[in-house]
Amino acid sequence: MTGGRELLNKMKEKACFIATPLTPDAGKGKHRSSRRITHGFHLVKGKSNHAMEDYLVSEMRLSGDNELGLFAIFDGHMGHDVANYLQSHLFNNILKQSDFWEDTENALKNAYAATDKEILDQSLRLGRGGSTAVTAILINREKLVVGNVGDSRAVICRKGAAKQLSVDHEPSKEKKLIERKGGFVSRFPGDVPRVDGQLAVARAFGDKSLKRHLSSEPDTVVETIDGDVEFVILASDGLWKVMTNEEAVGAIRGMRDARSAAKHLIEEAVSRKSKDDISCIVVKFH
Repeated sequence: MTGGRELLNKMKEKACFIATPLTPDAGKGKHRSSRRITHGFHLVKGKSNHAMEDYLVSEMRLSGDNELGLFAIFDGHMGHDVANYLQSHLFNNILKQSDFWEDTENALKNAYAATDKEILDQSLRLGRGGSTAVTAILINREKLVVGNVGDSRAVICRKGAAKQLSVDHEPSKEKKLIERKGGFVSRFPGDVPRVDGQLAVARAFGDKSLKRHLSSEPDTVVETIDGDVEFVILASDGLWKVMTNEEAVGAIRGMRDARSAAKHLIEEAVSRKSKDDISCIVVKFH
């Protein structure tokens, strides 16, 4: 039994997911209250030659008399060190902001900026790469605060309808802002638009060589969690490249188990020829 658990730990580390010590419920969380919430995750390495670059956080925790759900997808590029750093530090930086409970959106924005500065200050150790991020903080099962930089995405299902909560920060959409900073957006035949001919997102953590032309300011939104909300999906762009929001919601609406739902979405993306690393979290409201 011990050998099997050690093997599972090694597999998770190889997949670039490093979390609290594994328990029999790892990957599937529950916290009992009047409305039951479950959360589950799944991730797979893509077809690229580099190591897995996705990391995630999926946990429920108590903070005094308050209950928090902390969920995030970090999709690294040009190495996985920045995404790994975000997994370990971003939520801690958010929660220690003095205005977290009074103005969670502002606390999130300040923490994103502070964390990006930490990453840039440690660029010799963390390397020249970067990472996108989408974070969702569930406060007392009543309020969901979502922030993102890049193209990892959060989608909520309300009465069967899909609603995107994050913003895809594509270079073509922010071309004027990038050009005002002295950068440019290129698009070669057969390729996607890129900042300075390199990065396919307009906002990200890290990426020191591009930072003058690249923002790490998140878009944020607050969503009320009421009886009409069925579930939330967080996933890296490897999923969204091959599935629409509506397709993803429809694919798992009949599934009660959150972990099985996350796995099903990734398997569907792979069957549609997605070659990217893919990570996915599903939070179900029962």
